[in-house]
Amino acid sequence: MNLEVALVQLDARGDVAANIAAAVDLAEAAAAGGARFVALPEYLQYRGPDDGFRASARPIPGPHTEPFAEVARRHDAWILVGSTAETSADPDRPYNTSALIAPDGSVAATYRKLHLFDVDITDGPADTESARVTPGDALVCAQVDGIPVGLSICYDVRFPELYRSLALAGAAILTVPAAFTERTGRDHWEVLLRARAIENGAYVLAPSQIGGPPGQPAYGRSMVIDPWGTVIAQAPDTVGIIRAELDLDRVAEVRRGIPALANRRPDAYRTGD
Repeated sequence: MNLEVALVQLDARGDVAANIAAAVDLAEAAAAGGARFVALPEYLQYRGPDDGFRASARPIPGPHTEPFAEVARRHDAWILVGSTAETSADPDRPYNTSALIAPDGSVAATYRKLHLFDVDITDGPADTESARVTPGDALVCAQVDGIPVGLSICYDVRFPELYRSLALAGAAILTVPAAFTERTGRDHWEVLLRARAIENGAYVLAPSQIGGPPGQPAYGRSMVIDPWGTVIAQAPDTVGIIRAELDLDRVAEVRRGIPALANRRPDAYRTGD
């Protein structure tokens, strides 16, 4: 089975309406060009100061997902709204949520980012994502035309146990919408994504932001990686769309050749955590 996919690379800033409009236009072009599955990056509705992020939160389904639902219905396509701020019980801490839109426009699945980036380095950077985001509490493996797709967001990529769990749940495709920072992206982005593909014998779809507000540059380089770890499509350093055709038979072939999932020894993996 083959699946035509397209990844959208964005440069979202502080204007929510403009960001959504730009993302919808690119999703429209991607679907009109024949993509059955269109994936967009993290925080596509807003990138900027925390107060603006909190103010941008909306329910799902809602005004941030409905324009993409219209694209899905119009082109009979699946749309992964990479992530937006979703309202939670705490108005100061929305969820960071990825929404999978089915061809009929319904929300087929939502995933709330599990791992939040909290760091405070002496004489270095400090960021406390948990001060502005409520974490999710469950992994999500959804279905796209009967193909199991594991959902994740950005910083999750540093936690291989999440992706192994998704692969064991059947995921043949792993999605990693991101706004990966330029500083770490230079050294870590491709390495981590290829590792997640190789470890699990799965396709990885990683649509990313590029550019952004002053002081918060994103790395870009959105990419599609096959189950062998080969980058089969990569975005240049600009807003736009990349396309690839996924051969899903390749997943079973690679997993037979390197049966890492079957050769696991969970009985020996006792860490006490």
